[in-house]
Amino acid sequence: MSDLIQLLPDNVANQIAAGEVVQRPSSVVKELLENAVDASATEIKLIIKDAGKTLIQVIDNGFGMSQTDARLAFERHATSKIKTANDLYNLHSNGFRGEALASIAAISHVTLKTKQENTEIGTQININGGEIISQKMVTTGKGSSFEVKNLFYNIPARRNFLKSNAVETRHIIDAFQRVAFTYPNISFSLFHNDSEIYNLPLGKLNLNSGNLRQRIVNILGSNTNEKLVPIKEETDILKIEGFITKPNFAKKKRGEQFFFVNNRFIKSAYLHHAVVNAFEGLLNHGYHPSYFLYLTVPPNSIDINIHPTKTEIKFDNERDLYAIIRSTIKHSLGQYNVAPALDFERDSTLDTPYSFKSKTKGQTPSIEVDPDYNPFKADSDYTYKSHKKEIPANWETLYLGNEAEKEIIDNIEVESVDISQQLFDESNLSISHSTHQIHKKYIVSSIKSGMVLIDQNYAHQRILYEKYLKKITIEDFGKQQLLFPLKININKSDISIIKELKDDLNGAGFNVANISKDSVIFDSIPLTISQDQVIGILEVLIENIKNEVPDSNFGQIDIIAKSFAKNLAIKSGVKLTNKEQENILNKLFLCKEPNFSPFGKQTYITITSEELENKFK
Repeated sequence: MSDLIQLLPDNVANQIAAGEVVQRPSSVVKELLENAVDASATEIKLIIKDAGKTLIQVIDNGFGMSQTDARLAFERHATSKIKTANDLYNLHSNGFRGEALASIAAISHVTLKTKQENTEIGTQININGGEIISQKMVTTGKGSSFEVKNLFYNIPARRNFLKSNAVETRHIIDAFQRVAFTYPNISFSLFHNDSEIYNLPLGKLNLNSGNLRQRIVNILGSNTNEKLVPIKEETDILKIEGFITKPNFAKKKRGEQFFFVNNRFIKSAYLHHAVVNAFEGLLNHGYHPSYFLYLTVPPNSIDINIHPTKTEIKFDNERDLYAIIRSTIKHSLGQYNVAPALDFERDSTLDTPYSFKSKTKGQTPSIEVDPDYNPFKADSDYTYKSHKKEIPANWETLYLGNEAEKEIIDNIEVESVDISQQLFDESNLSISHSTHQIHKKYIVSSIKSGMVLIDQNYAHQRILYEKYLKKITIEDFGKQQLLFPLKININKSDISIIKELKDDLNGAGFNVANISKDSVIFDSIPLTISQDQVIGILEVLIENIKNEVPDSNFGQIDIIAKSFAKNLAIKSGVKLTNKEQENILNKLFLCKEPNFSPFGKQTYITITSEELENKFK
């Protein structure tokens, strides 16, 4: 039998590696921005066209590369960051595996221009599909300029997996924000289709809370400033600084939760739980706190080489970090009067009650003893000397209004009932078709074949979704004119979504009067909602678009209807009357698609009589 194992050609190996490194245009943005940061740049410009599908260009003023380094940078596993395996546990830079540029070049057209400060002439390299087309000397400025064009041009199947331009642009903005948040001492700018999205000025050359606050405000909008509560603590194993938002500014959507470990953005469900736990008792159900936390730990205490995108890392002392983060946030919430403060220095057992503070000497309580008390003497023969009370002769009249009532009570005959015999007596059982609520979450009702169990939240979502979709597309939604315009603050990064949805929002009953860089003003809102519900609907709407909720034939209208339904539906934990339970039951099965919520969750399950009987065998 002939040999089966063979080495892959370099171009195939690079394309396979690209599948791990380059998942979408935002992956390229992340890698190029991090390379620019590692090159000690103080000014970085990102230019994209058609959501990065046509062009991604990163220009920096870093130290640049020599002619030899420029060519070697596109070889697999070529890196300046590590020399031995032990260096993986002492990293102070972003990229280190040397796969990024080789993978990017394998699936696009790349042009690199770079020059070092002490040289007069720079280098330009053109690469198509991993093959170097040309290399020449050119006149260019200090630093590097990477142009990545026609991403996935030679892997059309991969290109077909890309989402709409709006969705891919959102991912690029997310990648841009994560790097910009990490380095407030670097100036960043972002242009999309020749339109400026961000222009973040150069901060001070040291990492301090004032500089971090300014960067956060510049990215998310001026209205963010009042929401921030500073966090700062330093121990032997962890230095933590940054900001959390006040509980009253918590949002229904996730997305403004940022952990940075040693200047690297990470995701950690375990540490996220520490933050949420610190807010215990301060947040309404379903709301999430925002935070921007910068952690500094010894490099040898973490392993960042466990995930291709390096967004997940492993700590060797997670429990200690959890406790420190939780206690630090709790302390800050109390210190800034956001939550009740706890003074651990004071012994509460030594506190003097207020009623005794004015007394100089305590009073000795008097003790009374009855020397004639005999526990073996009958109660009828014994009378208390000091506590004897006279029993009134007509005591029965205290509990009766008149003699007629007394006569009725005297004539009542109580029949003894054997409860143990009656409890399971079949003659007392009747089949009820009424509804019942379980755990304030599920509605249960009997059916011919057994029973049905309904999730009240998912079921109500389906009912409202079909109702609002019909109103928006067929009927007139109805508007209520506002006496005073309603202003809603929106993150700067989300304003572009509101602009895209303006016409559809108008059709759904929202009359958009004005859109600024970080807010939107409504003259009217739909008849069926209150002003307090508008912010929640917009948050869910923006989150749905970010999370790529699948479009139906109605496009954005469909997403708006889903946002209405998700935000306004009855939540789990709400107690319903029998009438409300029956209303949900009846309306659900009048829907065109009662089986699933608008987001694909099952609305009900059925349990047959046979299945029930089997449970008791």
